[in-house]
Amino acid sequence: MSADTTQYTTTARLIHWTMAILVIGMIPVGFLMVQKGLDRSFQNFLFISHKNIGVLLLILIFVRLFNRWRSPPALHPVPMAPLQKLAAHMTHVGLYGLLLMMPLAGYIRVRAGGFPIESLDALGIPALVPRSEALAEAAKMVHFYGSYAIAALIVMHIGAACFHGLFLKDGVFSRMWPPVGKKV
Repeated sequence: MSADTTQYTTTARLIHWTMAILVIGMIPVGFLMVQKGLDRSFQNFLFISHKNIGVLLLILIFVRLFNRWRSPPALHPVPMAPLQKLAAHMTHVGLYGLLLMMPLAGYIRVRAGGFPIESLDALGIPALVPRSEALAEAAKMVHFYGSYAIAALIVMHIGAACFHGLFLKDGVFSRMWPPVGKKV
C-alpha cells in the first residue's frame, strides 16, 4: 500500500493547528495588552503570556520547518491556474516568513528594551542582543507592522481554505483537516 503524498502527516497537522490556535490568540492579546486604562495586573498577565507564547511559537516554527523538510507533501495536489498557484505559494512563503520574523522581532524588542522573558530567564538563557533603545524601537515597529501583515495573510489563508473546502470541494482543505490524519 503506497503512502498518500497529497495528505499532510499527523505530525504536520498537529503542529499546524497548534500554531494556528496560538497565533490567532496572540493577535488580539498583542493589541489588547498595549491599550491604555487596563488593570495593571491584567496587562502584566497579557504581556507575560504574549512573550512566553512567542517563545513557544519560535520553537514550533523551527520544528515545523524541520518536519516539512523531512516529510514534504505534494505541493499542488489538484490542478490550479498559474495565478492561483502563485497566490498560494506567496501566501505560504509570507506566512512562514512572518511566523519566524514575529517572535524574533518580539524577542529583540523585549530584550533590547531591557525587559524579561520569564520562560527564558527561568531556564537561565541570557539575552542574545544588547540593550539598545534604538534597536528596541526598530524591532517594535517591525513587530507592530508585521502583526497587520500576518493578520491579513491569515484571513487570506482561511478564506482560501474555506473556498476550497466549501465551494470547490477539491480535496485541498482535507489535506490539513481534520487535525489528526491517518498518515503518520
